Amino acid sequence: MTGFETTAAAIAVMACATDLAWRRVPNVLTVPALAFGVAAHAWFAGGIGVGGALAGAAVGLAIFFPFFALGGLGAGDVKLMAALGAWLGVSDVVWTALYGAVAGGVLGVAVALGHGYLSKAVANIRQLLTFWAVQGVRPWPALTLEHGTGPRLPYAVPVLAGLVTTLWRH
Repeated sequence: MTGFETTAAAIAVMACATDLAWRRVPNVLTVPALAFGVAAHAWFAGGIGVGGALAGAAVGLAIFFPFFALGGLGAGDVKLMAALGAWLGVSDVVWTALYGAVAGGVLGVAVALGHGYLSKAVANIRQLLTFWAVQGVRPWPALTLEHGTGPRLPYAVPVLAGLVTTLWRH
């Protein structure tokens, strides 16, 4: 594992700790992590370079932003992916998001089962798809993080799982 990958893993572990404890991934972690990721690639030879770090950050942001805009993901998770993208570059941040989505699906089902919420979650997905078919793809207030009443999954956990899987497959 490179120093860049080790740093990305440390950032993801810290994000998990705060997300599990306070259900937040704070700006004090994500904003400096993104800035230092770009700066580190500018400073150290052998990195992906400033362009690669900025592209990774942009792709990390772009992957998660639609879910934030629809009210299903917190802004801290979006900024976390941007910060990880700055350290990892485009390819690895895409793989982290994809593996993280699989982990999020599995963990989401486990959380729903653990709270006796699985049938309600499936019904909510059906209703959301119907809402989108009629109203267009936009947030449905009853199911956003702000107004929803179901159990919540601290999404930094699946992001960390996705990152570990990405780094393991190297």
